[in-house]
Amino acid sequence: MPQVDEYHGVTIADPYRWLEDPDSPETAEWVREQNEVTFDYLRRLPDREPLRRRLTELLDYERYSVPVPRGDRLFFLRNDGLQNQSPLYVQDGLDGTPRLLLDPNRFSHDGTASLSVMVPSPDGRLVAYGTSTSGSDWTELRVRDVASGEDFADHLRWIKFSDAAWTKDGGGFFYARYPAPREGEALVGANRDMKLYYHRLGTPQEADLLVFERPDRPEWGFGAAVTDDGRYLAVTIWQGTDTRTRVHLADLRDAAAPDVGAAVHPLLDDFDAAYHLLGNDGPIFYFQTTRDAPRWRVVAIDSRRPAPAEWREVVSESNAVLQGSALFGGSIVGSYLQDAHSVLRRFGLDGRPLGEIALPGLGSVVGPSGERDDPRMFYSFTSFLYPATVFSFDFASEQSSTFKAPRVDFDPLAYETSQLFCRSKDGTRVPIFLTAMKGLARDGRNRALLYGYGGFNVPLTPAFSATLIPWLERGGLYAVANLRGGGEYGEDWHQAGMFEKKQQVFDDFIAAAEHLIEEGYTTASRLAIEGGSNGGLLVGAVMTQRPELFGVALPAVGVLDMLRYHKFTIGWAWVSEYGSADDPALFPALLAYSPLHNLKPGIDYPATLITTADHDDRVVPAHSFKFAAALQAGTAWKRPAYIRIETKAGHGAGKPVSKIIEERADVIAFTLANLASPVAES
Repeated sequence: MPQVDEYHGVTIADPYRWLEDPDSPETAEWVREQNEVTFDYLRRLPDREPLRRRLTELLDYERYSVPVPRGDRLFFLRNDGLQNQSPLYVQDGLDGTPRLLLDPNRFSHDGTASLSVMVPSPDGRLVAYGTSTSGSDWTELRVRDVASGEDFADHLRWIKFSDAAWTKDGGGFFYARYPAPREGEALVGANRDMKLYYHRLGTPQEADLLVFERPDRPEWGFGAAVTDDGRYLAVTIWQGTDTRTRVHLADLRDAAAPDVGAAVHPLLDDFDAAYHLLGNDGPIFYFQTTRDAPRWRVVAIDSRRPAPAEWREVVSESNAVLQGSALFGGSIVGSYLQDAHSVLRRFGLDGRPLGEIALPGLGSVVGPSGERDDPRMFYSFTSFLYPATVFSFDFASEQSSTFKAPRVDFDPLAYETSQLFCRSKDGTRVPIFLTAMKGLARDGRNRALLYGYGGFNVPLTPAFSATLIPWLERGGLYAVANLRGGGEYGEDWHQAGMFEKKQQVFDDFIAAAEHLIEEGYTTASRLAIEGGSNGGLLVGAVMTQRPELFGVALPAVGVLDMLRYHKFTIGWAWVSEYGSADDPALFPALLAYSPLHNLKPGIDYPATLITTADHDDRVVPAHSFKFAAALQAGTAWKRPAYIRIETKAGHGAGKPVSKIIEERADVIAFTLANLASPVAES
């Protein structure tokens, strides 16, 4: 009998419920059959092999992460081009010679094991590192000696959404983990009851000291940070993906011999705003917060008198969004978003403006990174046509110099990026970045790819991806829409795309698509849409609401069943963003846009390529499986509807370069094959 559920008096059929079991023989056979049909189709596409070759050429370039300074050493990731995973290097000082410290490509024969955590000890002698397999969020922590390159015996398991916070003495670190899941539930079981532990080097995980827990609040999660002076442990408490946090403190007393079992006491004990710790001067703590400032500000809080009336404002809220800040070079360095692109500003600890740090253009900053008393800091700059370049900023000269710059096999001067704005259904101004060949004709004949996300306070800012170049080289237009729900304009912008207001995100995306058509950049038959995760939900929602507006739809690892998403792994944590079908007040809104539940028989949906992975334990593949099955059963089949299921991969993090090349070749080839030709008549 088909599965039928009742939600607040409404019956909802769920005929593909059986696909929620990833380990059943029936699901395994369905996956095998789907991949057989999909890959047979993709292999026959004429552009696929040329795209694969070109992507291989483009990705074969040296790239670096932003260095992490500790002691006299710099730690960074470096990929020589086609390595599946980026190895970890260390060098002594700014002018030292890099040497290989850890190569995750040796963790597995096929490159599907990745380095997911890397935290050097305060003196740079040791590195706590985490590995994940097949794209899973589960992490295993180990410790490596930097001088010898040898690992300690320490091995910690069942860690998610946590790294390591070393004590100043380097004797161990704080970390958070979940209880070990029951047999067979590691990829689907709900993740609750996180606990904070201290691990002392040389001891088994079973002996780790339980530092903090809240068994009465199984949905709470914990992040740990030890202040630069080694005196305090700061515990940040979070609820799912809600941006509002609490902060508790423990006085470790002696940095040389920390009291790691010290009691944890509340400092900020209401989920009234977001709080990010920058650092401290003794009992004075600097926080970046949204309290009374939806675009963020920086305040100083005396832990002896923590009442808000006693706070001192250091950096006030501005028209730009303070995306991140840190204490470097005796100052506060703030990374701001101005219309979704980065601006770097400096302030004294008294709030006095110290000017801007010049950037190469309209783009995005990653970092900065450094230690509080260092004479320099590091940051990376990127844009759609500017490969990520690492810079060193000297506080004495107030000048930036190039630390590591890549060389990519394409001519950036042949292309250009511009920014325009459209009006959404309710009149809201929505930014769109456009990247294309210079001199692009606005005759409606261009193939266009529109990308969006719109959720979880995450901004989409200009960033380089070599996988985009083949699309541009074939005359394609690439557009990124900055939708409500994201973090481009602060917390108010985020909240305008949450809960019952989620439809406004879809309205923004539809408005961006219509604007591209109205302004002559493209037509509906030449317009593709793409998004991943929450962006996969976006694509699924708009293709069911406006199927005639798009030629191709590319939902990747999407949240597509809005009635049951909260029942798997960490899905419950998104209730703070979407709401839950268990809530009678929000059930109608979720049902109204849930992609799975709004597919209708006989509709000519856009050509659709759904992508997911069999080891995705964040957005479980059942979302994509059920959506694909329903789409294939109900579509008019005037255009193709396929699902591409990657094996030994997860939500996206740590995906091997070889798999990235294969997947992007398939996606671009599918898109080109199913959009109207640029020279065909409309």
